[in-house]
Amino acid sequence: TIMYEGYGPNGVAVLIECLSDNRNRAAGEVRVAMTRNGGSMADPGSVSYMFARKGVVIVPKSADITEDRLLDTVLEAGAEEVNDLGESFEIVSEAGDVVAVRTALQSADIDYESAEATFLPSVSVPLDEDGARKIFRLIEALEESDDVQNVYANFDVSDDILEKVG
Repeated sequence: TIMYEGYGPNGVAVLIECLSDNRNRAAGEVRVAMTRNGGSMADPGSVSYMFARKGVVIVPKSADITEDRLLDTVLEAGAEEVNDLGESFEIVSEAGDVVAVRTALQSADIDYESAEATFLPSVSVPLDEDGARKIFRLIEALEESDDVQNVYANFDVSDDILEKVG
């Protein structure tokens, strides 16, 4: 696994996680995608400090699942917060506590959609419609590379802008 760091349009911090047997090929593909789409590569450590490795579990909303019930179920297992995402709940924990949170949900007969360790930004950059189009184009270009596994970025786009961008 190789982590590359860079900045996208509007100063958005980007972490690119690659899985490759050829470090030179992966670096070249990432660099080309970044520069062709308004981004630039950054030195190691210059972007990663803005992200924290966290565990994220997504639980779909249903009639018998409330935010309070979720909190009661997962707090002891190491959950730090429960966020209402509209159609589902997001449970955030330390990356090492994902299994414990998942087990607590299973013990309480609560189904979850996904459970994974991911990088969450500590600071977000709000984007307008033009900025959102540019960053989505950059992320799409990065994800076209076979070596790129995940792309993490610290942007925030409102629902109405997201709707306009598609």
